[in-house]
Amino acid sequence: MSIGFTAAVHAGAVLPFLAPMFAAQFLLASARPLPPAKTLGAALVILAAGVVMMELTRVLGDRPAPFLLLLGLVYFICFVMQSTGRGGPATFLVLVVAILAPLFGILNNDLATSILSILVTGILSGTALMWLAHAVFPEPHGPDEDDVKAIERPPAMLHALANTAILLASVVICLTSDNLTAAAVIPITVASLLKQLDIANSARSAFGLVLVNLFGGILASVAYTLLMFRPNLLSIFLIVLVTALALGGRAAARSKDSAMFAGALTTFLIIFGLGVSPLPGSSAETFATRIVYVASALVYALLLAAFLWPRASAPKALSHTGVLAE
Repeated sequence: MSIGFTAAVHAGAVLPFLAPMFAAQFLLASARPLPPAKTLGAALVILAAGVVMMELTRVLGDRPAPFLLLLGLVYFICFVMQSTGRGGPATFLVLVVAILAPLFGILNNDLATSILSILVTGILSGTALMWLAHAVFPEPHGPDEDDVKAIERPPAMLHALANTAILLASVVICLTSDNLTAAAVIPITVASLLKQLDIANSARSAFGLVLVNLFGGILASVAYTLLMFRPNLLSIFLIVLVTALALGGRAAARSKDSAMFAGALTTFLIIFGLGVSPLPGSSAETFATRIVYVASALVYALLLAAFLWPRASAPKALSHTGVLAE
């Protein structure tokens, strides 16, 4: 992740966090590298999503009603896949693509023509980083690990519909803003938190998710402030390396808290990546502003999940907390 992030910054990538974020999702999904067939399949699915979303944005970008309906359909399919336990990291990455492509395609004409190439580069780079990581640091595994399969669950349609409404509303809010940083941070943070909330089963774990994700944003802002004292590639490499070891190590621990630290790592990569990005206005934003974006997205997702999720499938943390009950 450190190599990918630093290389992206050196190459002047518009979204330097994409490749390491894709790599992190692949690496955290399994202790072993994805088989070539699954790797190719995931890359093709993500690429196809990018092509479809860019074409959808081009054709219907000036017609809000059908555009948002089709965008919501894509989100709904992704959330249904997540609810069944299928798709692995590709499902979340398709969500990221389906968020970034229309947002940047509509809000920035210069990026509209190059967003697809940006996404393809991120996908290919993230896949290469995953294989490089496993080649350099092979993960020991037991003889029966190949037989372990993801637990499949029946699709939770109402749950997926509620998540779709929450995410789509955040995208609509960002489409009315000219701030590209907010447009990227808020809906991706919402999608990441909704994924994590699926495993929350108590008030403590639900609010713990919010705090840990907020910590990732604060850490990114502190890291960006430190970078300003010595702004060079070596500093970027060391900052990402130390943070990835701290958060990524906990995320890969296969513990009940691993999803929280994976979310914090995702938030860190996005906020820090936008800070060093050549996007207009990104580096000039203040510490407080970047934290407000993350905090707003977290509180927004948590509160709407509390009200919209079906009671039968909602964690007790979200449907029966004292504050919300009152």
